[in-house]
Amino acid sequence: MGVLDTDRRVLALAMARMADAIGNSFLIIVLPGYVASGQVDVGALVGSRLPVVGEVTVPLLIGVVLSLFGLLNSVGQPFTGRLSDRTGRRKWFILVGLAAFGVSSALYPFVESYGAVVAIRAVQGVGAAFTIPGTIALVNEYSAADSERGGNFGVFNTFRLAGFGFGPIVAGFLVTGGVGAVASEGGGGAATAVAQYALPAVLGGGRVSGYTAAFGVAVLGAAVSLALVSVFVDDPENSGAEAGTDLSIAVRDRSGESYLDPVFVLGLGTFLMATGIAVFATLQAEINTALGQGSVLFSVQFAAVVVANVLFQVPIGSASDTYGRRPFIVGGFVLLVPSLLFQAYLVTPGAVSSPLLMVAGRLVQGVAVAMVFAPSLALAGDLARKGDSGTKLSVLTMAFGLGVAAGPTAAGFLVRYGLAVPFVFSAALGAGALVLVYTQVSDTVDAGLTLSPAD
Repeated sequence: MGVLDTDRRVLALAMARMADAIGNSFLIIVLPGYVASGQVDVGALVGSRLPVVGEVTVPLLIGVVLSLFGLLNSVGQPFTGRLSDRTGRRKWFILVGLAAFGVSSALYPFVESYGAVVAIRAVQGVGAAFTIPGTIALVNEYSAADSERGGNFGVFNTFRLAGFGFGPIVAGFLVTGGVGAVASEGGGGAATAVAQYALPAVLGGGRVSGYTAAFGVAVLGAAVSLALVSVFVDDPENSGAEAGTDLSIAVRDRSGESYLDPVFVLGLGTFLMATGIAVFATLQAEINTALGQGSVLFSVQFAAVVVANVLFQVPIGSASDTYGRRPFIVGGFVLLVPSLLFQAYLVTPGAVSSPLLMVAGRLVQGVAVAMVFAPSLALAGDLARKGDSGTKLSVLTMAFGLGVAAGPTAAGFLVRYGLAVPFVFSAALGAGALVLVYTQVSDTVDAGLTLSPAD
């Protein structure tokens, strides 16, 4: 199945998620500079001391803002997913989440206190928790035939990752001075000068900073997503009425075929895989020194995982509809382990390495991630009964978010023992995930015919 053959409702959800991802990825790049720029009052906090944490620094305050979104988003998803199953009102949950993200993004230029920034980011995290489970549940329920599910999730993830990968590039360009910039200013001691943009007369004239322009793009992304969902997306009939009475997340396999529930295992594997993706970002300075490269090459290496996902999600998802989910998931973890060990070797003192070899290692890791994620979502969708897609699939999306949040912290702690250690640790996590999936997860597809409980 190709993109053009995809249900238009799935395409609408995919494009809406891409627009939303562009807006959110903008903020990941923009907020650290905005908090450090002097436009947010952190003077009373910096230099104070807290129990356990110690001295409060600007990087610590930035980390709290960024981590809060992922924490609230991930922890909230099982609850909002379950509520959307109970009510059957997926579209309402998506619209509420997008509205919360858009309105809160518009508030950033008007607040000056750090507490207000934290509160806005918290609202955005809760908004994402409303949006994501409802979105993936609808993608699952729009798969009229089980043989379309892998392809649909491949298309959805391709658009989502494209938005997430493209957004930071545009954000950096917009903040530091792109098309339409008329001047730059120092930004209250920030290391990077911030562009200024002239507003058209219809908007009152005057100028806005690159930060305000970036916040405006985030609002625009939410507005586009709202429009797409409002026009093209509807709830399946009676989806709430078909929800089972037990919407809990199982750990033990209730069927007795395995020891652990397969959806729980897929969620755990997704968490371990996502942790391995996220360790890279924290180690920028150390990797650049080890490979003798600059920030541009590091950005290319960082983006390589996303690029590989964008290229391979659709064909792998479609292939899993025919050849089975499990072979791709197992194969993905088999490929993931050596790709991470290869990266560990490249940053080992005395190793024969180059920036291009790191790009190659990251591309292979991206292929491995593509082999795991879309088929895992499809397999979890196969196992979902009618009406509990939000609960089942939120396990995987929550796990991915928690892994992305845990990876940087793990890398920051482990790098003290050597630059290769975070990569070796991630490879060990991948090996553990491989064992769990291989021993606890059975396939739901046999010779092109999906044998799911929904049948």
